[in-house]
Amino acid sequence: MNFCSNCGTETTRRIPEGDNRLRDLCEECGSIHYQNPKIIAGCVVLKDQKVLLCKRAIEPKYGLWTLPAGFMENGETVAQAALRETWEEARSTPKLDRLYVVSSIPSISQVYMLYLAFMNEEKFESGPESLETKLFQIDDIPWDELAFHTVRDALKCLISDLEKGAFRLHCIDREEAPLTKVI
Repeated sequence: MNFCSNCGTETTRRIPEGDNRLRDLCEECGSIHYQNPKIIAGCVVLKDQKVLLCKRAIEPKYGLWTLPAGFMENGETVAQAALRETWEEARSTPKLDRLYVVSSIPSISQVYMLYLAFMNEEKFESGPESLETKLFQIDDIPWDELAFHTVRDALKCLISDLEKGAFRLHCIDREEAPLTKVI
C-alpha cells in the first residue's frame, strides 16, 4: 500500500508498537492498514451420491472443473456466501447440512470454507461464471481436469466419508499454492 485509504498520505511499512508484523502505517492520521486472508465460501453439493461440479468460464483455470465457490462478500455470513456462490455458478439452491472442509493456504492468503449440501431435486444449470455444470458419479470425477488443489482435497474427503458412511469436518493446511497443472 502506497497511500492511506483514510487520508491519502503516503504510508510507511514498519512494525507498529505492540504488534509483531510489518504493517502499512499512516504517520499523518495514525491508521494501521491490516492485510488479512480472503475467505472463499462454497458447497460440496450431493444428489443421490453424485457431486455437482462447474466448468469455469473465468480465469484463473478457465475450462477446468471446480466446486461452486467464490469470494465471500462483506455483509454476509459464510453460509450465505456459500449459497450465493452456488446459485451464481450452478443455479442450484441446495440445503446446507454442515461446514465440511476448511482449507488454509497461507502462501496465497486464502481460507476455503466449504459446506456439505444436498439437492432435493435435480435442478441446476450454468450460471454466468460456468461453461457447464454437471452431476458426476464418484467414479467419473474428471481428476485430471480439476482447477484447484482445494477441490481435489474436498472430493477426496467426500469419497472417504461416503465409504465410511459418515460425514465429518475436515481441516486441511496447505503450505504450497494450488497446482497449475494437475498431475
